[in-house]
Amino acid sequence: MSINSVDYIIVGAGSSGCVLANRLSEDPQNSVCLIEAGPKDRSPWIHLPIGYGKTMWDPKLNWKFETEPDPGMNQRKIYWPRGKCLGGSSSINGLIFIRGQKEDYDGWKALGNKGWGWDDVLPYFKKSEGNDRLGGPLHSQTGPLKASSIPKKHPLVEAFIKSATHLGVPETDDFNNLTQEGVGYYQLTTDKGLRCSTAVAYLKPAKSRPNLTILTDSQVMRVIFEDRRAVAIELTRDGETQIVRANKEIILSAGALQSPQILQLSGIGPAKLLNEFNIPLIHDLPGVGENLQDHLQYRLIYELNKPISTNVQLSSLLGRMMMGLDWLLFRGGPLSIGINQGGLFTKVMNSSTTPDIQFHLATLSADMAGGNVHPFPGFTMSVCQLRPESRGHVRIQSNDPLVPPKMFANYLATEHDRATSIAAVQFARKIAQTEPLKSLIEREIKPHNPQNDADILEFCRNSGATIFHPTGTCQMGADNNPLAVLDSNLKVRGVTGLRVVDCSAMPTLPSGNTNWPAVMLAERASDLILGRIAKHS
Repeated sequence: MSINSVDYIIVGAGSSGCVLANRLSEDPQNSVCLIEAGPKDRSPWIHLPIGYGKTMWDPKLNWKFETEPDPGMNQRKIYWPRGKCLGGSSSINGLIFIRGQKEDYDGWKALGNKGWGWDDVLPYFKKSEGNDRLGGPLHSQTGPLKASSIPKKHPLVEAFIKSATHLGVPETDDFNNLTQEGVGYYQLTTDKGLRCSTAVAYLKPAKSRPNLTILTDSQVMRVIFEDRRAVAIELTRDGETQIVRANKEIILSAGALQSPQILQLSGIGPAKLLNEFNIPLIHDLPGVGENLQDHLQYRLIYELNKPISTNVQLSSLLGRMMMGLDWLLFRGGPLSIGINQGGLFTKVMNSSTTPDIQFHLATLSADMAGGNVHPFPGFTMSVCQLRPESRGHVRIQSNDPLVPPKMFANYLATEHDRATSIAAVQFARKIAQTEPLKSLIEREIKPHNPQNDADILEFCRNSGATIFHPTGTCQMGADNNPLAVLDSNLKVRGVTGLRVVDCSAMPTLPSGNTNWPAVMLAERASDLILGRIAKHS
């Protein structure tokens, strides 16, 4: 398909891009082109929630990035999967339906981002939300992004909940309440036993609109400028270079790793870096690629003394057949849920006023997320620090758009992050040593019998991994913030006709999973772009 010009070009069909494509094309007067480097979302492993283990490693659907060797992780490279298909990372993620804390968004506002406080963003969270159970002033049941409750209780999750409550964590049935602290079952972005990605929720209802063009398998090379105005996109498709012009705006929604890469390749970023690769400077913007943040998870693994782990079902032909039958007949069972069922938010640091760690409880175990399950009945408690202080960066290493950027995570770079991580692992082990969970555990596999804080920190350095939430690399911020890439309308500073709408725009990490916040961001950005809400100077 060849297209010469449209009103709006959206680069990246991920958690934010699919939302934008739907909302901007609702008005038939607007012509919209959505460009995605990956294929259509046709793989059955995308739509089956437990298929997460397959898509985690599929190069057709996953960029399969790696960080640079990280000093805080004993010079290890950390594998960073990112979605490469319609739906982006919402097509391969862990399905957890979390928006973070009220204080996160009030914090964005306090950093000079008018219009992004809790009272501003709540209506957009609700606009997107189609909850199967929760309503009232904080929830909606009519939005396109479906949130489903886990229908059956699991004995392992029940034991985890009871042990945590014995340690003072209250049981909750809603992690998206004004008080996040609690332990319970997660809600998932599923609908009738299938994944509800943003491609399913937003793009599928809109894809037949004549004013929406969707280009898949199309790699964006750069943004083209005329007199500091973004006017076109250069892309490669089927081995040919193509130029698509934008009559109104270009919106980058390529994610926290590739939106800054595209900006840098297009001449927007640190002048010294661009000069190194002979890229003509459009605007010296030193914050492009800086402020990289991510949630670092520690996966504690235990062997059970009862066959109640999903490992057992996955390890036998009969077990797999029964799981398949459960899904085919009832859209139920492990195939409909994915990996993680139980969750927990609490405080482990005296300085914290709100929860500072998060747990994901998986009823299976493997050496790494998405890996082959262990031959014994096992489970995994993953714990992460919610608001790390450590900051990394993303920088091009070539002027070739097909060469991935260098990613420096810079995990565990501050004393606070190291102390919080130690306390998080200690708390997880304490839960495992508390009844009734204690009586179900045969032995602790990881960490293996740490004797002190130094041993725990070494475990964190040697086994910590991403929980897939890179953000912040094109942060919005006030005029007096030298690293602010965007203003509070998500417009790229120093040029016109260009915005960034994805997790890279977030100045700080939300306290939890980032998919739903990325959807909210795009819902509000759509209204900003279309002039439906007052713009902020």
